[in-house]
Amino acid sequence: MELLKQKIEELLTAGGFDFSVDLDSDSRRVRIFIHDESAEKESLPKLVFDLDHIVNIMAKKLQLEKISVDVNNYKKERERLITELAKATARKALLQKEAIELPAMNAYERRLVHIELATRPDLKTESIGEGPARRIVIKPL
Repeated sequence: MELLKQKIEELLTAGGFDFSVDLDSDSRRVRIFIHDESAEKESLPKLVFDLDHIVNIMAKKLQLEKISVDVNNYKKERERLITELAKATARKALLQKEAIELPAMNAYERRLVHIELATRPDLKTESIGEGPARRIVIKPL
């Protein structure tokens, strides 16, 4: 894992970033903090996606398992927002006694919603739609 961290640091240095890298071997997570304006909020989702892809290609070449990459805590904050949205929508669905659709989400975000609400015996979650338009419906039972 240290070699992977070194490769990530080389990549970010070559990209001209002012950064720090925190590697957690136990949970297979890499947290990258970019300390300059190059990591603006609008470009952060794409940067996280791209770095995640590149780091996992490097990990595969080093015969390591899949790694989770987060930049400036974007993923962590996004996960918190998704779970809060799931809880709030569940409350609304129960109060209105009707199914409510969430906006389209990627597979990972949909999984977070399903997991968050799985223990609720008064609700059912279901994914509908195709491709990028796939979303979750939360239904009261």
